[in-house]
Amino acid sequence: MLPKEGRGVPMLSVQPKGKQKGCAGCNRKIKDRYLLKALDKYWHEDCLKCACCDCRLGEVGSTLYTKANLILCRRDYLRLFGTTGNCAACSKLIPAFEMVMRARDNVYHLDCFACQLCNQRFCVGDKFFLKNNMILCQMDYEEGQLNGTFESQVQ
Repeated sequence: MLPKEGRGVPMLSVQPKGKQKGCAGCNRKIKDRYLLKALDKYWHEDCLKCACCDCRLGEVGSTLYTKANLILCRRDYLRLFGTTGNCAACSKLIPAFEMVMRARDNVYHLDCFACQLCNQRFCVGDKFFLKNNMILCQMDYEEGQLNGTFESQVQ
């Protein structure tokens, strides 16, 4: 879910002749054919940058984030203001900007989202099972079912 602070960065076409806009970043007139409009201000493409990593926000994507008077890329916004949690498999910290896998209320590092008995990694579309907060592949789950140790909790 994107925070409320996320804003689009539309690329504008040719600005009207004789009506050059001033850049909010460097305070010089924008003579370029194209300019960016963000936060109700106009910017040179090179001037709209993340306050932390200096990446050009017009190149990184169509979203920028603002908080505490900072203009930030998604990664730095999440690094500074996002929430972190712990992986359900390894119990290590998951940084707010890291991609995760979820199963019910559990959150996992991508590398930890594997069968916890045989370590088989899952591909998109693979069926997995969650039993006693353990992720299981279909083969290990079915083996447990045959032995009578698992109840059905298909994801």
